[in-house]
Amino acid sequence: MTESPREAREQSQPSTRERIQQTAIALFSEHGYEHTSLREIAEHLGVTKAALYYHFKTKEDIAASFFESYAVDLDRICEWGDTRPRDLETRTELLRRYAEVIRAHVPVLKFMQNNQAALTRLDRMSVFRMRQRRLHALLVEAGDPLLRRLRAWDAITTLYANWITFPRSDDSEQEIREAALQISIGMIESNDAERSGS
Repeated sequence: MTESPREAREQSQPSTRERIQQTAIALFSEHGYEHTSLREIAEHLGVTKAALYYHFKTKEDIAASFFESYAVDLDRICEWGDTRPRDLETRTELLRRYAEVIRAHVPVLKFMQNNQAALTRLDRMSVFRMRQRRLHALLVEAGDPLLRRLRAWDAITTLYANWITFPRSDDSEQEIREAALQISIGMIESNDAERSGS
């Protein structure tokens, strides 16, 4: 059965919860987490505070919801990696998939970058770091020397840092993302070449 144009439109429209998240992340990024109130979020959405409370009781709840989505996506990558051979092909694909997660969560990651104090208080950075450590464990071998472990960590942080914190230039976001991925994969390839040679 074909869906009607109205049904197709409704399915493509963000839910109220998603609209709240989108508005909140924009306001948090523009004015800072500490300087944004639930009232301002409700006003920008054109809804009452009661309507907002139906989905989120506090702005801390809204911030937590950002990380839940990121965490689910990163957990999915790591679960996939757990089932694959521990080889260069798997590690390269893990980095490609992580780059896609970053692409999907750029506003959240920029919010994290610009609101470190709030994140420390909300204890959400530990969740972020825990996921990065799990991904890192899939990029290294037991007994790898410090240099290889650091390279693998840099492969992860390069994807994040180059896209989120790299100063704006004439390069497109896609060019920056692809260049960062090439650098990250190059680090993992260096580790693999060293293991093969040792």
